[in-house]
Order: sequence, then C-alpha cells, then structure tokens
Amino acid sequence: MGEQKIDVNALTASFPLIEKLQMQQYVFWINEQLNKEKQTISSISMEMIREAEQKLQRFSSYIKEAFPITKFSNGLIESELKEIPNMKKLIEGRRGFAIPGTLMLKCDHALPIAGSIKARGGIYEVLSHAEKLALDAGLISKTDDYAKFTTDNMRAFFNQYKIAVGSTGNLGLSIGMISARLGFQVTVHMSVEAKQWKKDLLRKNGVEVIEHKTDYTEAVRQGRIAAEKDNTCHFIDDENSVDLFLGYAVAGLRLQEQLKQAKVKVDADHPLFVYLPCGVGGGPGGVAYSLKQIYGKDVHIFFGEPMQSPCMLLGMMTGLHDEISVGDIGLTNQTEADGLAVGRPSRFVGTVMESVISGCYTVDDSFLFRSLKGMFETENIFMEPSAHAGVYGPIELMMQGVTYLEKHNLQQKLDSATHIIWSTGGDLVPEELRQQYLQTEI
Repeated sequence: MGEQKIDVNALTASFPLIEKLQMQQYVFWINEQLNKEKQTISSISMEMIREAEQKLQRFSSYIKEAFPITKFSNGLIESELKEIPNMKKLIEGRRGFAIPGTLMLKCDHALPIAGSIKARGGIYEVLSHAEKLALDAGLISKTDDYAKFTTDNMRAFFNQYKIAVGSTGNLGLSIGMISARLGFQVTVHMSVEAKQWKKDLLRKNGVEVIEHKTDYTEAVRQGRIAAEKDNTCHFIDDENSVDLFLGYAVAGLRLQEQLKQAKVKVDADHPLFVYLPCGVGGGPGGVAYSLKQIYGKDVHIFFGEPMQSPCMLLGMMTGLHDEISVGDIGLTNQTEADGLAVGRPSRFVGTVMESVISGCYTVDDSFLFRSLKGMFETENIFMEPSAHAGVYGPIELMMQGVTYLEKHNLQQKLDSATHIIWSTGGDLVPEELRQQYLQTEI
C-alpha cells in the first residue's frame, strides 16, 4: 500500500482538481459514479444494520447501569436532531446569499459516553466483541438481561482479554471508555495529531496510551502489528472494520425515525442534503451508506475535509483509494481538525462510497474557527473544530454546486429541501480549551 511512486504530473493531467488541492483552494468535487438509486453491497446488508441496532438494544440495560448519563435515553446512545435557524441567518448574512430550505444539526458532538460520532461505531464494535466472547463462554444468552455485564465476574472474565486501536483521538476515546468499563485491558495507539486532553482522559480511565511521533496511518499500522503478536488481543481496525461501519450505520435508522417525528418529508419534491466531516471515512461512510439505503435518489451526501487532509476526495477522485496519500501531492496533513487529520483513506469505505456519495469538498482551518465561534454565539452549541467541516457543506453547495444541482434537477426544489449538518465531536472538550478555541483567529 502506497509503496509505488505516484506520478503526480500524469495524475494532474487526468484530474485537474489536484492542482487546486495543491494550491489549497476550496475544491468541490462531484462524484460521477454516483448511483441515483440505493446501492447494496454484498458484504453489508440493511438486515445487518438492523441486527446491529437490535444488538445495541440488548445492551441498553448494561449501558444504562454502567453509564448513568444514558438513563434519560434508557441506555440508547443517541443524539438530538434540531433546527439551527440563528446559525442559518448568520451564515446568510455573512455570505450575502440564502440557503434555501431548512438547516438542521445532528448533534453527535453530544453523544453520551464519548462525546463524538465515534461513540456509535467504537462502542458498538467493543460490545459486539464482548457479546461474542460471553456467548462462546456460556456466560450469557441473548434472552438474558445484559445488565449482567456489569458484574464483577464479567469484568474478571473480560480482563483476560485485550483490545487495541489506532486513533487521532475520538475513536480512541470511545474504544477506551467502553473497553475499560467492561474490564478489558485496552491500549490506544495515538498519532501525533491527538490532543493532550484526550490522552489524559483515557489514562484517567485506566487506558494504556502509546504515543507515536507519526501520523494516523502509521499509528494504526503499529497498533495492528502489536495486536497480531497476541492472540488474546482484538484489534479494532478503523480502516477496514465491518463492525465499526455497522455501528455508524445504525445512525441512519435512528435519523429516519427522528425526521418522521419532526414531520420532515424526504421525497422527490423534498430533497435531503447531508454534510459529514470525513477523516479515514468509517463514521461518515456508515451513516452515508444507511441513508442511501433508506432514501435512495432523494438524499444527497457530501463529505467535508480540511485543505491539508483531503484524503477521501483524492482517493475517490483518482480511484486509487489507499494507494495515494495527501503527502504524494505535497500536502502536509496538518490541521487543527485533529479528527480529520488523515493522509490516506480507507479503501474499504472509499469503494463502498463510489456509488453512494454525491461528492466531497475542502474547507480551511480559519473557517472552522469562525464557524465554531458563530455556532456558540448564535445557538449556544459548542462543537470541536473538526465538526465544523460539516457546516461549510451548504455554503459550498450554493457557491460551487450549480452543476450538480442542475444535473439532478434540484434547483426548483431547494425551497422545500432539508440540509443536515452532521456534528461529530465537542462535548468532552475541557472548558479551558473551549475558551481557547473560541478566541482563536487564523
């Protein structure tokens, strides 16, 4: 992977947008391979996603006991969907043009336990692994009350086993928090981009943190190598895990129900636009896949990435996926959006997304901080910088998406559209750092 020499000049001749990426310009890439209808792949079915939701339901009694913060949701790890009219007004005032339709926020920055979208996939994979171990050992049956997982006997059983993961931060938080609570020995390999407070919080909760002076891809590789030497260790592979993907995909089913409750129509005359920040691709990929399964041609999904780390855009546009890195075209992969600081995308996710997402766009760090401050001041919502890559989506669609809108006959339907910005992290950010972010100007 990534060992062959990339001929950038030849690539640029075929894909002129690479030059704009190199110049750190705002790029809006339209996916020409998009399949308008829902696209099913053999390795992940809607039935598997529903089974994942049922598994989380079985664990709800355990989650409620182990994490009292979830009692209000009866042990479900879910976030609010809300309209953000004041932020919409601020954006329109600053930009000088309207964003037709309704602007909403999916508040995964407030997901309980881990305070980010990673709570979905990360916690699901750990619970899935724990269930399999307990079932195989005859310690539980699927009809039991899973509150049994809180007992000392269960913790002692899981303490024989290890879990490892490589992360820039938020996935490590979700894996570490749930694994340590269950009783597993857990190691998180943190890349150089990871924030200190995330490492500190993990250590405070009994997690071993190994710090690497390398980027995300290398931290994952080191974690994988270490885990392969120990047959009691389960490695959670952010680049290739079906279980992670399924955990994220459950969000699509939950959002469908929330939209129904909010009486929001999604059909040919009421298009749905969804904007997701993207790092290696697992979180946004799982959400996108399930939404495409549910809404087909009526949903339009875009991934937002930092200008220095547009790995999914680059991998999908060229068709090279994980065979190309942002470093190959001269970018640094350095961004304040630590959760998105990934130089090489997931091949697994990228190939699935080829027929699913409408496109990708880039955003610069200065916008992330302006948006962070604006969201806090207008809606009293704090989201970490990474999450604000989603906020730029509707702006970019209005500015550079005319070709896409015309091609899909959407321009006349925008007044009845719903735009959903998918927030990804923020609730666990320490107060001191929040204030620092709110005062940052780039």
